[in-house]
This record gives sequence, C-alpha cells and structure tokens, in this order.
Amino acid sequence: MNSGFTYGFLRFSRLSQAKGIKSLFSKVTISSLNGIQCSKNISSSSAVKKLDLHEFHEDRGAKFTEFGGYLMPISYKDQSIVESHLFTRSHASIFDVSHMLQTYIKGKNCAKFIEELVVSDIENLNVNQSTLTLMTNDRGGIIDDMIVTKAAQDELFIVSNAGHADKVFNRLQTHLSEFNSRGNELLLETPEGQGLFAFQGPKSVEAVKLHADYDVNLIPFMGSLPLSIMGKSARISRCGYTGEDGFEISLKSSDAKLFLPEILSSFPEDLKLAGLGARDTLRLEASLCLAGSDFNEDRTPVQAGLGWTISKRRRKEGGFPGADIILKEFEQKPKEKRVGISSKGPCPRGGAQIMNKDGKVIGAVTSGCFSPCLQMNVSMGYVLTPCAKIGTELNFKIHNRDVKGSVTKMPFVPTKYHTG
Repeated sequence: MNSGFTYGFLRFSRLSQAKGIKSLFSKVTISSLNGIQCSKNISSSSAVKKLDLHEFHEDRGAKFTEFGGYLMPISYKDQSIVESHLFTRSHASIFDVSHMLQTYIKGKNCAKFIEELVVSDIENLNVNQSTLTLMTNDRGGIIDDMIVTKAAQDELFIVSNAGHADKVFNRLQTHLSEFNSRGNELLLETPEGQGLFAFQGPKSVEAVKLHADYDVNLIPFMGSLPLSIMGKSARISRCGYTGEDGFEISLKSSDAKLFLPEILSSFPEDLKLAGLGARDTLRLEASLCLAGSDFNEDRTPVQAGLGWTISKRRRKEGGFPGADIILKEFEQKPKEKRVGISSKGPCPRGGAQIMNKDGKVIGAVTSGCFSPCLQMNVSMGYVLTPCAKIGTELNFKIHNRDVKGSVTKMPFVPTKYHTG
C-alpha cells in the first residue's frame, strides 16, 4: 500500500479475499535510507508538493524529505527513527500518507473495467472488502501495486502509490475512454483535499475505537467501512504497511486537522506521529515491497513472490496485461526470485551485488536496513532461482569488505494482522 502498499498481506489476504542504533541512522540521507528512493518531478508539476497538513507536522517538529513528489515527514523531534519504529511495534503510531493517490471508479461493470488492468479477482469481492492487487504491463511487469476496495456493488475505491500516480491515473483514464466506447458509462473521480492516515500498532484499535461511531475491532483484516469519526465522514480500512494490526483512514484533510490533535491528546502515552524513516524499516521487517525498488516494470508478480495476488479464476481466464507471460512463469518457474536475506556487519542496501559462496554474481539487493527488533541486517533482493532456497549462503562486497549472509524466511518479523 503501501503504500505503498506491497504490502505483504500474503497468507492472511488469501483468507479474507538499542545500543549504537541511533548513531547508525543519525547521518544517513533519505535517498539511501533502507531502500527508499526519492524520485523528483514525478507529479505533473515540477514543484514539490506539500501535504495538506504540512504545517501541522511542522509545528510538531517534523523533519522533512522529498518523496514521491511531496515533502514528507521522515521523523519527529521527540523520537528517533529507531525509537519510532519500536514504539509502533509496542504501542501505536500515526503516519500521514496523504501523498498516495485515492481514486473512485463508479458505474456498472466497474469490476470488469479494473480487471482488464490488474491481476486480482475484483468481481468476487464482497462489498466493503479490499484486496492487494498489481497493475501490470504487456510484458507482465508490475507498474504499481494498489489496494482495491469494493465500496459498493458498482463502486471501487483504489489507493495507489504517489510515485506512480501520473502513470496509474493516465492508464486508468485512457482505458476508461476505451471501455466507455463499448457502451459503458463509468466515472473516474479523484477527490480533492482528501487525506489518508495510517494508524499502526497494537494500540491502534483502542485509539480509533474511541472516536468512531462503530466498534472498529469488528472490522476484519482487509475489511473496509464508511464510518463517522468525531461526526465527520470517513472510510476506515483494516490494513497497513508495517506488519502490525491497524487502520488506514480516508477523510477530508480539513476534518483531519481537527481529528488528529484530539486523538493524540486522548492517548499521549500510547499514540505518536511517525514518519517515512520508521515506515520503511517497519515494512522491511515485515518483508513488504517498496514500489520501484523491490519490483518494477521489468519484474513479474511471480518473480516478485506476489503470484498469490492472482486468484484461481484469473489464472484460468487471464484477461489482464501480460497474462500469457505471467501464467507461463507459474508453470516453468522464473529465472530469478525475490528472497529475504539476513546478515551482520555493514548493511547490504539497494544495488549491492549478491554473490554465491564461490564469488559468482547471482543477483542484487533491492532494499535493506538494520532491524531494530532483530538486531541484525535484513534485506530483500533477486537471485537466480536455484540459489533461492532458504539457508543458502550468500556474499556481498560492501565498502571493500566481504560480508556474509544467507537466504532467510520472510517475513523477518512475524506479522500481527487481525484475522479473527
């Protein structure tokens, strides 16, 4: 989502259709931090945009960086990135992810429309059920990942990544014209002034429940409901990008300016603001992909370990871009696969070459960080499929030092999604 989002909803998505650490992070820039790659001029305007709540974050001591065409909080004065990371795992944090693209598709056959662009079974979602899916190109590569929610029988709510917002929106718009030329009457809407806020961590339920007009603990993982927060309309979805239980709340930014201070003051010991730095290390511990780093338009869902997003029906019927290439890979296996890697010493980061124990290059790292919870390095990357077996020994050359690692089961830190 995450989002971002690949959001490694993995198994559960199928079911629901420190010492020395602070100094490690104190001098790194966001362009190299844990796989985050800051892209410039992604939006249609060359100017970097500000979040609607920029001043709200500024007043609370946020440090900012450019990401996805926006100035985004990376951390806050009251917590380091590591402290924020650990606080999210034990309590709860709020992430402003309003930079993400929120889109509504309305009208009869909206599910059929989106299934011509993405790999998942949207038609058979229940109303107010969400799923992670992938928008693919004709080569089978992944343009972007996104969360699609069936908001009503003839209405979809889509959250996709800011870094690919123009590309995704243009693709939706172009396909809409073609789809409507076949006698359909769909509408595409991107509401102005709409915020998106991720509440993540074990205390999230208690915090959100206090201000909602519904017991949000009754919402299952990947469930979504239109509710009222402090008397203001919102859509609350139980998902996130950290591996923790939590919610993403879509509501008008003007309403969020009133809501956020109130909820933060209600839980001063258990709820804090958090930024991109912690969001990135949290998602890496949960083995969740960062769009543009851990997959791109040259990587297929099968190579990226995201083949589970393609249901039995879609595998049988196809009908999405690159289907022939992707479905063939299920049968013949891809040449390369995304794997998890654990190591100690200097941290392998995006672009680092991966070698086998004989020194032969077999792949490359896509993102990596020092894990605050595990006290070791965790990375993801692509290796030749014969080298993807868990336990396989790997080598890296980092700052002229030889670093040893091994293929490790993902997620690195167990997820805590609310499934029952």
